[in-house]
Amino acid sequence: MHPLTDSDRRLLAAAQEAIRKNYDASSHLHTVGAAVRCKSGKIYTGVNVYSLHGACAEQVAIGAAITNGEREFEAIVAVRGEHGQEILPPCGNCRQMLCDYMPDCAVILDLCAEQKKLPARELLPFAYGV
Repeated sequence: MHPLTDSDRRLLAAAQEAIRKNYDASSHLHTVGAAVRCKSGKIYTGVNVYSLHGACAEQVAIGAAITNGEREFEAIVAVRGEHGQEILPPCGNCRQMLCDYMPDCAVILDLCAEQKKLPARELLPFAYGV
């Protein structure tokens, strides 16, 4: 595990801004924001899209990056709450997606009240196809 850098803190702030702009307190359709930083230095954000088979915020952010031609990723973070006050670990489906698309990407986590990051591949030790 590694401590956060200033670039990581900017990434976290981008995820928090994404959910601040889109938080849906009445129907809870958008409660999670995510941001992914690519090796190009660009940051792409997303919010969850809730429905029967909705998409997680991480998936939306990764999709935005890929749509814009990005293929190499450095770090990703997801936050929950009206102001993005809680850092969320990726769900199981997102962990598999991270292993498929970016196994070496750093995932920012809140571990024992300390913000740290570790490679995505370490979050899913028995991933399919890895």
